[in-house]
Amino acid sequence: MAQASYDCLVIGSGPGGYVAAIRSAQLGKSTAVVEKDRLGGRCLNYACIPAKAVLRSADLLSEIREAGDYGLEVSGVEVDYAGVQARREKVVGTLTSGVAGLMKKNSIDVIEGEASLAPRSDDGQGSVAVRVGDQSLSAATVILACGSIPRAIGGVELGGRVLGTEEAWALAELPGRLAVVGAGASGTEIASAFARLGSEVLLLEAVERLLPAEDADISRLVERGLKRQGIDVHTGTPIGSVEVGKRSVSFAYGEQTAEVDYLVICAGRGADVHALGIDAAGVELDASGLVGVDGAQRTSRAGVYAIGDLVHGPALAHKASDEGIIAAEDSAGLPTHPIAYEDIPRATFCTPNVGSFGLTEEQAREQGYDVVVGKVPYGAVGGGIVYGDRTGLIKVVGDARYGELLGGHIVGSRATDLIQELVNVRALEGGYPELARIIHGHPTLSEAVMEAGRAADGWLIHG
Repeated sequence: MAQASYDCLVIGSGPGGYVAAIRSAQLGKSTAVVEKDRLGGRCLNYACIPAKAVLRSADLLSEIREAGDYGLEVSGVEVDYAGVQARREKVVGTLTSGVAGLMKKNSIDVIEGEASLAPRSDDGQGSVAVRVGDQSLSAATVILACGSIPRAIGGVELGGRVLGTEEAWALAELPGRLAVVGAGASGTEIASAFARLGSEVLLLEAVERLLPAEDADISRLVERGLKRQGIDVHTGTPIGSVEVGKRSVSFAYGEQTAEVDYLVICAGRGADVHALGIDAAGVELDASGLVGVDGAQRTSRAGVYAIGDLVHGPALAHKASDEGIIAAEDSAGLPTHPIAYEDIPRATFCTPNVGSFGLTEEQAREQGYDVVVGKVPYGAVGGGIVYGDRTGLIKVVGDARYGELLGGHIVGSRATDLIQELVNVRALEGGYPELARIIHGHPTLSEAVMEAGRAADGWLIHG
C-alpha cells in the first residue's frame, strides 16, 4: 500500500481549502490537497463562479435593453443561451486552471479521491492518519475543507426536474417556466438571472419577506426590483404536493397550484462530512450538525482543523478563505485572532445587487443600542443620476453613544463592491462620523456612502 507523509494535508480544494494549502506551503510546510471532484471545489465549478458568469450575461442584456434611455438605438438583440453556457464553462475553466497553476507554483501535491480520517487508534505518533482509496497518508496537521451538500426540504427530494442550485446554473436549455423555492441569496440570484434571460419565473419564500437575513428596507427594494423584472413573487408561502413528471413538475403553493419545467430548491444545505469518518476519528459535531471549532479553527481532535461550510458562521467563500489562513497559521505556531463574523461582508448578485455587513436596524434595537440610522438614495448624488440608478439605497446603522458603525446595508448598482468601504471603515476603528468626513470622488456612487454617514451624524447635505 502506498504511503506518504506531509506537514499539512487539506481535504477539499474550494476557496477555503486551496487558500489554506497555499498559506501552509508559504510557511514552509510540505503540503497536499485531497480532492474528490475538481480543483476549486463547489464554488469555482458549480456555484459562486458559474452563477456570476450567467448573471453577468443577464446584466449585460438588461443594459442593452435599456440603451434607449441613454440615446442609443440597439435592435435585433437575442439570447444565445448555448453561448451563455459556453461562456460560463470558459470562465470556470480559466479559474480552475489558475488554481492548478497555484498548486504547482507552491509545490503542493494534488491527490485525487475521497478522504477519510482514520480512527484515533490508527494514528502514527504525533500525526493524523488519512486514507484515500488505496493510499495511506499521514500529516501533522489536517484541515477539513469539504464544503456543503444539499438537503431535501419539506420532503422534496432532488432529482430529475427537481434541481439544486448547481444543476440550475448548468441547465442545457433555457426553461420556459421555472419555479424557485427559497428567496435567500441563491434563490434571488437564480430568479433574477433566468427571468431576464427569458424564463417565466415563480419565486417562493416560506417566511414573510425576501432575503430574510437582510435589513427590512433592503428586502423591500429587492422585491420591487424583482417584480419589475416580471418575477411572480410569493412570500409566506411554503410548497407542497410535489409531483415530478418526465417533462414537468407540478406542486401546490398557498391555495394555488403550478406546473413548471423545473423546480429549483435553494434552501437546506448541510456539512459534507458523511465520508470523513468523523465519529471514529474523535471529531465532535455541534447540535446543528456542524463541526465544532474554537477561534483558531481547531476541532476536538488534536491536529485536525475545520473551516468553511463545515463550521458555524455564514456560508461564504471569502469567510472560508480567511478561516483557511487562520488554520494554516495556527498550525504553524503563528499568533491568530478569531474572526468577527458580524463584520464579514455579505453579497447577493441579483439585480438589484445587495451588499451588507453587521447588524440590521432591527437587530441593533433588539440588542439595546441607542440606534441612529442614515439613509440616502443613489439618486441624491450625481453618480446615481449620471449612471442611471436613482432607486438604490445606502443605509448606515450606528450607535449614537460612541458614533460606532454597527452595520451597513446597500441595495443597487455595485452594492457588492460599495459595501467593502463600510467594512473597511469599521475594521480601521472608524465610525459614521469619520465616514462622513472622508472625501469621496465626484461624481461617483460612493458619494452616497459618505452622505449616509452624514445623515447618521445629523448633517446630510444632499437630501
